[in-house]
Amino acid sequence: MQEDLRREQALEYHAKGRPGKIEVVPTKEAKTQRDLSLAYSPGVAEPCMEIFANPELVYKYTAKGNLVAVISNGTAVLGLGDIGPEAGKPVMEGKGVLFKIFADIDVFDIEINEKDPDKFVEIVKALEPTFGGINLEDIKAPECFHIEQRLKAEMNIPVMHDDQHGTAIISAAALINALELQEKKIGEVTMLVNGAGAAALACIDIYVALGVEPKNIFVFDSKGLIHSDRTDLDDRKKRYVNGAVHKTLEEAFEGADVFVGLSKGNVVSREMVMKMAPRPIVFAMANPDPEISYEDATGAREDIIMATGRSDYPNQVNNVLGFPYIFRGALDVRASAINEPMKLAAVKALAELTRSPVPDIVNMAYNATDISFGKSYIIPKPLDPRLLVTVAPAVAKAAIESGVARKPITDWEAYEVELSKRLGIDNQLMRAIGSKARKDPRRVVFADAENAKILKAAQIVLDEGIAFPVLLGDPKKIAEIAEKSHISLAGMQMIDPKSDEMEDKRQAYAELYFKKRQRRGVNYYEAFKKMKDRNHFGCMMVETGDADAMISGLTRNYPDTIRPAIQIIGTEEGVQKIAGMYIMLTKQGPLFLADTSVNFNPSAEQIADITLLVAKEVRSFGITPRIAMLSYSNFGSSETPEAILMREARLKVKQKNPSLIVDGEIQGILAFNKETLRDNYPFSELAQSGDVNTLIFPNLSAGNIAYNLLQEVGGFDSIGPILLGLKKPVHVLQLGSSVRNIINMVLIAVVDAQMKSK
Repeated sequence: MQEDLRREQALEYHAKGRPGKIEVVPTKEAKTQRDLSLAYSPGVAEPCMEIFANPELVYKYTAKGNLVAVISNGTAVLGLGDIGPEAGKPVMEGKGVLFKIFADIDVFDIEINEKDPDKFVEIVKALEPTFGGINLEDIKAPECFHIEQRLKAEMNIPVMHDDQHGTAIISAAALINALELQEKKIGEVTMLVNGAGAAALACIDIYVALGVEPKNIFVFDSKGLIHSDRTDLDDRKKRYVNGAVHKTLEEAFEGADVFVGLSKGNVVSREMVMKMAPRPIVFAMANPDPEISYEDATGAREDIIMATGRSDYPNQVNNVLGFPYIFRGALDVRASAINEPMKLAAVKALAELTRSPVPDIVNMAYNATDISFGKSYIIPKPLDPRLLVTVAPAVAKAAIESGVARKPITDWEAYEVELSKRLGIDNQLMRAIGSKARKDPRRVVFADAENAKILKAAQIVLDEGIAFPVLLGDPKKIAEIAEKSHISLAGMQMIDPKSDEMEDKRQAYAELYFKKRQRRGVNYYEAFKKMKDRNHFGCMMVETGDADAMISGLTRNYPDTIRPAIQIIGTEEGVQKIAGMYIMLTKQGPLFLADTSVNFNPSAEQIADITLLVAKEVRSFGITPRIAMLSYSNFGSSETPEAILMREARLKVKQKNPSLIVDGEIQGILAFNKETLRDNYPFSELAQSGDVNTLIFPNLSAGNIAYNLLQEVGGFDSIGPILLGLKKPVHVLQLGSSVRNIINMVLIAVVDAQMKSK
């Protein structure tokens, strides 16, 4: 049943809305007749003739320089085999998504219905005028070797078969670090490799380039050891024959320093690992099941360093650590190829990055506080935002030094700044929050469970290991809605606060509620009656520890949702008033907005408190807050009460936290226009710091209007309203929130619960 549900979710994900996962978005204005005449005829003739006179100008006037083709014939798709070009297209689109989100590289995926390697080569060669680089994908061996070799020789743009070189580059970085930790010299180790396909042979090539002696490498394919007596070997395999020794795989483990697996699952036993040399290294990279499980390998040897291809264990060998950044560096210097020095530069950059201190946002993403170089951390984490500014420059430098760069970079500091701005260095936020939530899922109460959107979101967060849903409502109604919407309720707790079964629980909750509110106008009868309300009941579950967080508000008014939370759970120590914050996910990074949902016309003191609450929340995400206190006035240009309000609020913030980067009163346009701000108000803290990421509004109207405009007109995804200042997590949904919005709020609630439980 679970498999069917995942299948249904995957199909819905790819089919809903606009089919597929990618689209083409214009980068220039195309609204007026003048725009159109410049974009197409007659204006387009001018760049055409410039390029005709000098073909290199195609990089100046078109998207070629940031455009990569992901090309496949579908003959070796993931673990699915030869499923054809059409069936492989979702994978190629997915690869395009990874290029974009990790390195801001645009992609056209091209699926070619051609198995003849020479014809395939001719087709790809003919595409060279369109693209700045070619990423070959999911092409079976041995044809993939021939195809890549010819294309690299005959094309003047970067070409890389990621299935071969991606795993090789990432695992090589891991090998360098593992050898250092195990105190072994690369030229002296004995290596055992199980698998002799495209990825395995590329791995061996790069290990040899780093210093592993070929005579010390024993390679096994499906027919056994590759040795000199065999007559069935192709040229690639012949390079790694090892004498005439007829060893079995098990025998080869005796005294081996390193095992590299790129074959199939569960072919290595604990006993084999126990035969290895002291301080062994095991890279079991078969997917989804490694050659030996992490538990078996580490259970067999305490002195082992282990890596797999899986994300649920330490040291994941993940190609996404490599290909986006390798192509980014190659494109940025207009390289004519991706050569061996560039690959080795990527290897060394990854290895060195692992040894440097890990930023807070990475620790947060993996629910840790002290990730550091060691046996469980020999390669960077995929969500490390430093990868782009570390690997891409290393690759670019290697391209220049090896003579394949046609557009050398001279100002490396400016280049790194440019890379940071491409995605926003903080734009890993939601991926980090999601990863952190999955590491320690919590019990989340859904107060509006008699709703198909809520049930669908609950099913997804349970399936993905984000949270354990508790559904409040009539179980019969919930079951009817679930059946109608093809939603499984398996594994979810359902509670009807009105049912007879809950009478004892209602009684206990009512007594506690009465103690809290007996001098606030609530009598005992009212206290008991309110426990039949799902919002009150859910808040009591969170307050008493029967649940960790609550999500509500999808079908009811905002004040009716937050009132029980304030009355039952109360505010954190030192907090006078709660506040509401939205996160807008912009292309430049997350933007935090407050107060957008709670306080109508706060005083200067209250705005200062709201600012400090927001700053605390932003820091909890591993981001340094840089705060603009917004107004229609700039630094005293108006003496109206509204302008003075924000001026005074800023002074109060600085009195309470002098180190906080905050300034105002300031107009929104100046907050984001650093050049104008420096020219006119060079004294401003915001002129000297990084980009503004937090906006504080003078009143609820301004904040609410701003986030709605950014969401609807700007097209930014939003998360919120996030309630700040409560002792325990209760978060409120907007009326009509989508399933995606609900899931995002659950992620926030789970991470909030994790932090508040400490």
